[in-house]
Amino acid sequence: MKYNISVSDDRKFILLKATGIINRLLVIQYFIEAHTLGKQEGINRYLVDFTECRNTDTVLRNYTLAYQDMKDPRIDQGARTALLVSFHDHSHDFLETLLRNSGNDVTLFHDHELALWHLTKG
Repeated sequence: MKYNISVSDDRKFILLKATGIINRLLVIQYFIEAHTLGKQEGINRYLVDFTECRNTDTVLRNYTLAYQDMKDPRIDQGARTALLVSFHDHSHDFLETLLRNSGNDVTLFHDHELALWHLTKG
């Protein structure tokens, strides 16, 4: 599993890009690192590029991530996140629903430009 966290060139969002199999333990580790950088830089918008990742967690583990792990105080509860995934990968669909229902501003995208627009609008 490889990942990279950086500030976008225009300094409007934090980019988290990962490849390989993804699970709740990796997601929470990556989100804490990304949100720590966001806090340091004064940025609360995140582009999470999981186009080369597949979510392998069970329904229960996805639920635990959304309703417990994401409540970590190091994660900005007011952040806006665009979750970019491959067009044919539906392994993240249920997690998006859980995250939204638990109060996180997370929206799933298949189109990079739409995800960027979502992050940088108003």
